Amino acid sequence: MTIIRVGLDTSKHVCQIHGVDENEQPVLRRQIRRSEVAKFFAKLAPTRIGIEACGAAHYWARVLRGLGHEVVLVPPQYIKPYVKRGKNDKIDAEAICEAMSRPSMRFVPSRRPSSKRR
Repeated sequence: MTIIRVGLDTSKHVCQIHGVDENEQPVLRRQIRRSEVAKFFAKLAPTRIGIEACGAAHYWARVLRGLGHEVVLVPPQYIKPYVKRGKNDKIDAEAICEAMSRPSMRFVPSRRPSSKRR
């Protein structure tokens, strides 16, 4: 079982993870606390991770890239068509994973941390 793609839906307290293998079969569906995200992905072999673009996504992209993963940020309006039924974090993580599999998908560039301004 090799995980080729992971969709990560972040929120205030918990994050939802959805991963698929080379046969596009779901092999990873987990909910983890925000404080455990870095520990979880540190144990996972380097893979491609998609996150819905928002303010916190840039922070998580830097953290996960530091662990050796390839991270892409997907605009929310590109994820919406892949939501199959009602909206919740689990379904959003699956939709992110599906959206990033499309060859014509466009991604948001990740920002660098801004320096403190006086």
